[in-house]
Amino acid sequence: MALIYVVEDDKNISEIESFALKNAGHQIVECASGKEFHKQVIERIPDLILLDIMLPDEDGLQILTKMRATPETRRVPVILVTAKTTEIDKVKGLDMGADDYLTKPFGVMELISRVKALLRRVGGMEEEKFIRIGLLFIDDEKHVAYVDDKPVELTFKEYELLRYLAINQGIVLSRDNLMEKVWSLDYEGESRTLDVHIKTLRQKLGVVGCYIKTVRNVGYYLDVDDRG
Repeated sequence: MALIYVVEDDKNISEIESFALKNAGHQIVECASGKEFHKQVIERIPDLILLDIMLPDEDGLQILTKMRATPETRRVPVILVTAKTTEIDKVKGLDMGADDYLTKPFGVMELISRVKALLRRVGGMEEEKFIRIGLLFIDDEKHVAYVDDKPVELTFKEYELLRYLAINQGIVLSRDNLMEKVWSLDYEGESRTLDVHIKTLRQKLGVVGCYIKTVRNVGYYLDVDDRG
């Protein structure tokens, strides 16, 4: 499975994260400071990093900035872990290059789900053929989506958009990323295409249309529960 660096100075939280991820089959390296992390990265580049923002010697966002400016670590997926809950803090982290975030306190199952989805997104795990999220079920072999076991009539692009949101459950996907993955083109200001498809999807999905969440000025994500 994946090599994951847990960068966290709170030993109790670090032990919980590491234990859960080891049980999920991953190899874990714990780092209690920025200094330890930089030393480990020089020796081996991980597949994913859980990065706490509040560290004793270096701010997690500073570490993230250095990573994105370094060719060897530029594309390593990062999940920020923070006690900050305001939208501006989340947006700031995503804008600086984070792939996702977890807000303390969080559950072990949420942690495993986020890690699994992010690894799958970057190609580290095989995509699932069957996806169930609450009342939503997606059969990718038949290319059919169901709500409460009833099929929903979707266009090809609506299905592809829903599927991409679903396989990345809980991860905020930028507008650029969605346009590139679903429409295979660079997003350059043409917001209507994506916005119209999101609006139509929500309408067609009925009671589960609320699963599609908006992060203002960033993009969208799909999840049963709003992360606030």
